[in-house]
Amino acid sequence: MDVRRGQPGQREERAQREPRAQREPRGRVDRRRFLLIAGIPLLAVGAGTAYALWPGPDRSGPQVRTDLKPLNARFGPYVGTLVEAHWLGYDIDEPPGGSRTVPGSDSRIRLVGVARLTAGGAAAVTGRAEYAFTPAAAPSEPPAPLVPHLPAGAAWQHSPQFDAHANREGAEGNPSGEYLFDPARDLVRFDLLYLYT
Repeated sequence: MDVRRGQPGQREERAQREPRAQREPRGRVDRRRFLLIAGIPLLAVGAGTAYALWPGPDRSGPQVRTDLKPLNARFGPYVGTLVEAHWLGYDIDEPPGGSRTVPGSDSRIRLVGVARLTAGGAAAVTGRAEYAFTPAAAPSEPPAPLVPHLPAGAAWQHSPQFDAHANREGAEGNPSGEYLFDPARDLVRFDLLYLYT
């Protein structure tokens, strides 16, 4: 049996040689480590808040869209297949710069734009006798973002009978509005209002 093992001086010397981590009881955290652990989530929350409140690019109104799928789904069966489009879709009751993207109850969504049909598509619609297309009066002024995309000198034709057919009751959103066709250029100009109640 080693007599020196139990002497008080030996314990102090061994304690000085052991690393600090081995001497501290488990579960004890020093102040620096605590501040680091607590500070990281606080920094993340602060950075997220600053990012959310930082002013982004100015989007004062609806942006011109060129995707065809929503248009072909809504009125493609009536006007024919669209191959190119410039259009806007927005809630007319929402203030400029609003962020609503899904119609709520009592929404009024305006769908306005111009689109190109497949070759001969506009003539196929305007040539049907039951619609009795006639030259259209000057169309209303479109929203400013669409002006650069409208052709100059288009010979628009209109038919209230076609509008009634394409906007018939039971269509999604209860649409109303008009379609204008230019058969020489295979264009359709639309200005519709969908009511979601």
